[in-house]
Amino acid sequence: MDGIHDMGGMDGFGKVTPEPNEPVFHQRWEALAMAMSRAMGASGTWNIDMGRYGIELLAPNVYLASSYYKRWFLRLEDMLLQHKLIDADDVAVGHALRPGLPLKRGRFIESDVDRVTTRGSFGRRERAPARFRPGDQVRARNIHPKTHTRLPRYVRGHVGTVERLHGCHVYPDSVVLGKGEDPQWLYTVCFEGRELWGPNAEPGLTVSIDAFEPYLEPA
Repeated sequence: MDGIHDMGGMDGFGKVTPEPNEPVFHQRWEALAMAMSRAMGASGTWNIDMGRYGIELLAPNVYLASSYYKRWFLRLEDMLLQHKLIDADDVAVGHALRPGLPLKRGRFIESDVDRVTTRGSFGRRERAPARFRPGDQVRARNIHPKTHTRLPRYVRGHVGTVERLHGCHVYPDSVVLGKGEDPQWLYTVCFEGRELWGPNAEPGLTVSIDAFEPYLEPA
């Protein structure tokens, strides 16, 4: 979808200043937010693409004003409410007011941590031959879906070269709509900087993205 989260190629947000010796988490709640998010993903209630879409649905002013893990926390709260695993009154008081509902894959215990934190494969068997090959010129389609997509806005409508073919993978755009995995071929496509940003782009600059076949058309 088009939204403030799709910030590639945008400017005006100030200088990026890395923090020296930055810790993994600045506060304990950040670690808890990550742990709860990973656990809920492993529970089968939603998957990684639905989770990404949940962050995209945050209002622009909330997204920009929130830290990385604050966005994770807000997404988690919204999706738990959406799936009726918590209620608004639980949120208001800051703790559960009633017993939790059973999860799709049951409860996790300490011995499950390694299994829960290991992501499965998203590769799937192909259903049709790949439309493109390395070296082919392709144009990223100028699409503006109202739901989740992995195609960045800054490449839409621009021509690049297929660098690599990765096989078929679960198609995120279909999954978030509840339409199943719909496996699609996945490519790495390289774009020249001047193709994306005009003649004033840094000489020799190239940008490579991974793009699903429905995002591409022959150039």
